[in-house]
Amino acid sequence: MQKNYVAESGHWYCSKTGEPRYTIYSESLKRERSTTVADARKHGFVPSVTTVMSQIAKPGLTNWLNQQLLLAALTLPKIDGETEEDWLNRIMLDSKSQSKEASQRGTDIHAVIQSFYEGVYLPEYPDYVRKTDQALMEAFGPQNWVSEESFAHPTGFGGKVDLHSKSAFVVDVKTTEKDVNTIKPYHEHLMQLSAYRNGLNLPMARCANVFVNAITNQVRVIEHAESDLQDAWECFQYLLMFYKRKNKL
Repeated sequence: MQKNYVAESGHWYCSKTGEPRYTIYSESLKRERSTTVADARKHGFVPSVTTVMSQIAKPGLTNWLNQQLLLAALTLPKIDGETEEDWLNRIMLDSKSQSKEASQRGTDIHAVIQSFYEGVYLPEYPDYVRKTDQALMEAFGPQNWVSEESFAHPTGFGGKVDLHSKSAFVVDVKTTEKDVNTIKPYHEHLMQLSAYRNGLNLPMARCANVFVNAITNQVRVIEHAESDLQDAWECFQYLLMFYKRKNKL
């Protein structure tokens, strides 16, 4: 059975064990609910890497979201008798559904790749999984890849890493519907990987993004230069200090 993949964004981790604390039991609701900043202050949880990085603008994502909004507006004409407010709300809902579908596709692809590296038996894996494994082999040679290990760093952040090897390799998977040969990594990709390797106590690990297009079965590994990773780590530490100060953590 395929193991569920849970994206890291907006999540919290136990500062002592590094275990995820995505939800917490509510006595008033008598059920689990999403962990909040107030819960983190009370219990000493630390924010995820991507939560810290959510403070910065993401021009690529913003541009894509704007494109979805424009496409929705072009394909959803105003209905007779519909108010302008209702029409605009309908456009917004449609554009958000597109981004949710894209996010779910990415989550599903991550889950399949995770299952592969955890040795979960499936009758057949998609071609993009085999190509991912082949691309990593060509880039780094045979490795004992560890999937989805979580951590907490003493400076106050946590995370869960797609793939890493104890022989000092850290990999983050990114899904895309673009031609992978045209992709250029964003600075945030380097910050994420630099934080991950320090969080895993592998401060000199080689780091790479694996870009996966499950539609065309294209896969591309992009390794980052050490000097760029060092700069990105410094940037992340400034972001972390700002986040902790702003949220009184």
